[in-house]
Amino acid sequence: MKQVHLAAILCLGFIPYSLTACHAQNKTSQELNKSPEAANSTSETVTTPSSTQIQQAYKVNNIAEFNEPWAITPLKDGRLLVTERKGRLYLFDPETKKKTEIKGTPKVAYGGQGGLGDVALHPDFANTPWIYLSYAEQGQGGYGAVVIRGKLDLKQSTPQLTQIEKIWTQVPKFSSGQGHYGHRIVFGPDGKLWISSGERQQFDPAQDMKSNAGKIIRLNDDGSIPADNPFMNQGEIAQQVWSLGHRNPLGMAFDPKGQLWVIEMGPKGGDELNKIIKAKNYGYPLVSNGDHYDGKPIPDHSTRPEFEAPVLDWTPVISPSDLNFYTGKMFPQWQNKAIATGLSSKAIIIIDTMQQPAKEVQRLDMKARIRGAVQAQDGGIWVIEDGPQARLLKFTAL
Repeated sequence: MKQVHLAAILCLGFIPYSLTACHAQNKTSQELNKSPEAANSTSETVTTPSSTQIQQAYKVNNIAEFNEPWAITPLKDGRLLVTERKGRLYLFDPETKKKTEIKGTPKVAYGGQGGLGDVALHPDFANTPWIYLSYAEQGQGGYGAVVIRGKLDLKQSTPQLTQIEKIWTQVPKFSSGQGHYGHRIVFGPDGKLWISSGERQQFDPAQDMKSNAGKIIRLNDDGSIPADNPFMNQGEIAQQVWSLGHRNPLGMAFDPKGQLWVIEMGPKGGDELNKIIKAKNYGYPLVSNGDHYDGKPIPDHSTRPEFEAPVLDWTPVISPSDLNFYTGKMFPQWQNKAIATGLSSKAIIIIDTMQQPAKEVQRLDMKARIRGAVQAQDGGIWVIEDGPQARLLKFTAL
């Protein structure tokens, strides 16, 4: 039996304007998608009890509803790009509540954990209007994740993706299983495109340098390979790789100092927050602080010091779905801290990565599976629930 690596957390009871403590009942990270719980009110004030260190207060505003959303990306003018797993991409205006479907999106393989995934803007989007999309596709050999880019003119009344280019493909495709795609995409301060690639529920690819599954990928903005990647002498696929030994990395973000962090689902226990270091091997499936679902043990990280261990892990699991850093001023106690979202935990987890070691410092009980959270242009926080009839929420100051 694996040991719990975090102290018990007090979490928020969602009774407006009052506080109550509850015990987090976590399920496995393989939990099937469920409809989030609906709320009748459009706004509710929330404060938090003392969890571990901080007690940042906030207000939750119910803004809109989407069908199985996966990612939200704010634009500088305050509007949002929102993806839905069945293949729809929307331009959403929070002021008017208008949703405009963007045409020209690719055909996706919807099912399991597949469908349309992440959306990211080119770092110089104002002058180079590329947007990047990740999704699952069906092709020769089975299913796999891909990343495309296309040009998007937001001045058109009916915006459409044009000049679409496929710039990355998960290799190989697998016929069994439609999960663990990963496919989170983010641009780093180096201007490079980073992709989290899950091991597709196949275990071994995470250690196989002839596969780019179970890896963190680093590319130029056009999909070409940077000359300073660490495995340039090990073949074309390995040249894409920055780090290996990952399971299902669904959250990826750079902190204010430019350090990359990845949060990933473990097996039965052992969800991980990893500090990503060039050329390091994070050990999966040879080590994990969780066990296989059939009960067979996996050696702990402590037994194999040659592998990079997580800076923080969770048993019971949180089922992490996204990761971002908060740099705004609206919530001073969250400034420069990581915001992770959880599916089975139905929570938002605030993590201080500047502490040694990193620590969970606050947990917000959301009463619904949370797919993602990202900082808004005004310093608020956009939060999107998971599943059908998922609410788009905005955290603002009291």
